[in-house]
Amino acid sequence: MKKIVKILLPIFSLAVFYLLSGCSSGSVASEDVLGRAESSDRITWGVKADQRLFGLMNIATGEIEGFDVDIAKAITEEMLGEGGQAEFVEVTSKTRIPLLKNGNIDAVIATMTITEERRKVVDFSESYFEAGQSLLVEQGSSIQSIDDLDASTTVLVVKGSTSAANIRELAPEANVLEMENMAEAFTALKAGQGDTFTTDNAILLGMIAEDPNYTIVGGTFTNEPYGIAVNKGQEDFLMTVNEALDTIWENGTYDEIYDKWFGELESQ
Repeated sequence: MKKIVKILLPIFSLAVFYLLSGCSSGSVASEDVLGRAESSDRITWGVKADQRLFGLMNIATGEIEGFDVDIAKAITEEMLGEGGQAEFVEVTSKTRIPLLKNGNIDAVIATMTITEERRKVVDFSESYFEAGQSLLVEQGSSIQSIDDLDASTTVLVVKGSTSAANIRELAPEANVLEMENMAEAFTALKAGQGDTFTTDNAILLGMIAEDPNYTIVGGTFTNEPYGIAVNKGQEDFLMTVNEALDTIWENGTYDEIYDKWFGELESQ
């Protein structure tokens, strides 16, 4: 009998640990995020770390830098004052919603398109960036628009992105190859594993800035408004985020950040 108890006790303890961990995660996600942010002077943001211009890890400093990061910092300052701290957690298209739902982050600002499907599980701020899906190809490619995509072409996409769903609908004959993240997709394109890479034009501009041997073709064929995602049930937090976003639009902070990251590219 004692031997049975010794065997069962670790199993029972492990089960209790996972049960409590699950409960803890759920309770964190359902807490009053605004109240917690105000009491701690801190907001934790989920951002990309592999997208030039929007969110890219600076190896020298160990910091993530980009348009999304600077917008998050500006919103944090408006919400919490000069002493407010914006903390950043790296996310991907596949992990950003699970990390938000589990309470690991307070909000997502990571080139995330506002869609009705996503509205079922998260709430969105007003749009803070208007993008559109395009195609990236090597200079001189025979592909010049979405109409050129057929059964002989391979299109690279990122898992969990709206771009993947869009291209399957708009170019159903094309072969779609899913990659884990933006950097992997661009590397695959340069290695010849695909004929084109598709995502939002603003993201593709960052890749062209990295390697001018590539270009955007065919214009945009979707409307991709980016929004800040927060958990359901956080109405006060969402309202305050929107108020801060409106403020940085009105006081010129948004334009300064936009020009910092996109002004030079638009002038080319």
